[in-house]
Amino acid sequence: MNVDEVMQELETLGKERTKKQYLSNGAHEPLFGVATGAMKPLARMIKRNQPLAEQLYATGNYDAMYFAGVIADPQAMTAADFDRWIEGAYFYMISDYIVAVTLAETEIAQEVADKWIASGEDLRMSAGWSCYCWLLGSRPDREFSEDKLSTMLDKVQAAIHDAPERTRYAMNNFVYTVAISYVPLYDKAVETARAIGSVEVKDKSKSKQLNAAHNINKALDRGQLGFKRKYVRC
Repeated sequence: MNVDEVMQELETLGKERTKKQYLSNGAHEPLFGVATGAMKPLARMIKRNQPLAEQLYATGNYDAMYFAGVIADPQAMTAADFDRWIEGAYFYMISDYIVAVTLAETEIAQEVADKWIASGEDLRMSAGWSCYCWLLGSRPDREFSEDKLSTMLDKVQAAIHDAPERTRYAMNNFVYTVAISYVPLYDKAVETARAIGSVEVKDKSKSKQLNAAHNINKALDRGQLGFKRKYVRC
């Protein structure tokens, strides 16, 4: 299938209710409102196709950008490619759930994520912290430096309350993920979560409180300590 045929298929799969939901979360036109599950048959047919993924991502259509992440071949992407993708990520569902997820399947993931975390730009920082969450939740502990992750926990404790909106979300999730998915730093992650306490963020027009310590306890009750998922992308 070429890009025009895929766009036509995505448009056919679009639902007005889903479109309204995506718009309320921060997406903007153009988009069709395709549920992620509805994309699976199309993805199984196309499989991985990096040239097609690049064309779809470049459309700026949210559904096409999401589908680009589904069929992308991360091993074919360079750091420059990911920088281009993050440049086009205009809200968190793209930065954290398309770009960061795709990056997490590469060998350059930590290198690129570190650069984004140091960028000072909200969605790049959010994507960087989120990438570490995807990595920690799917890769063996031996692939990470305990000293590095410990330093990152220190950074979260010192900076989270003054960080930009989406970065606060991602930092809070990082603390939770270290505690649950990186057992060597469980104790320090719990201490960090308690030290930062509740983190205020905005959810649409309302404020809400994030609390990593509370979520860690809930995960422990579910027996999830040491959790690792088999695949990053669905």
